[in-house]
Amino acid sequence: KDVVPVVEKIVEEGSTVAVGGSVTLDETGVLEYLRSGRYNFLDRYKDGLDGEQIKEIYRNSFGADAYFCSTNAITESGELYNVDGNANRIGAIAFGPKNVIIVAGVNKIVSNIDEAVNRVKTIAAPKNCVRLNRRTFCAQKGFCANMEGGIGKGCESTDRICRHYLVSSMQANFGRIKVILVNEELGY
Repeated sequence: KDVVPVVEKIVEEGSTVAVGGSVTLDETGVLEYLRSGRYNFLDRYKDGLDGEQIKEIYRNSFGADAYFCSTNAITESGELYNVDGNANRIGAIAFGPKNVIIVAGVNKIVSNIDEAVNRVKTIAAPKNCVRLNRRTFCAQKGFCANMEGGIGKGCESTDRICRHYLVSSMQANFGRIKVILVNEELGY
């Protein structure tokens, strides 16, 4: 309940806003709030969109005033670790939108990058593959097919969502990326 008031303070009404795929944004009410008419919302979830229209929203999101998403993991030293299937979210985090607002629950905090990789392979990817109805080893078994293979190793399924990887540490444009850390478990 405390996230939307923070968003109201940091994103000016009338701004163009976009989102990455995120259970956390739905759980915190941010998606509903962005649909309130206060913003020009590039809504990738709008009913009736076809694949090409969604891709166009992904591209247009790079010019947004604010891009909202969550993260797969946050290390104790402040690194953000993200894995994507399409790279639209990690692309926006790395470059494009004027501001990136990451909303994350405390369940995303890990000690280091190795734990971040493990978190994706045992929690985030399996749960997202189930949610997205993907035919992958992790959706069936609850963990990655290649736990020892490092960051980029995984199953060989064409439905695989672990395709692009980003570790963000020190920002070039200080203040562009803002993290709203919520003291409860949210998302995957």
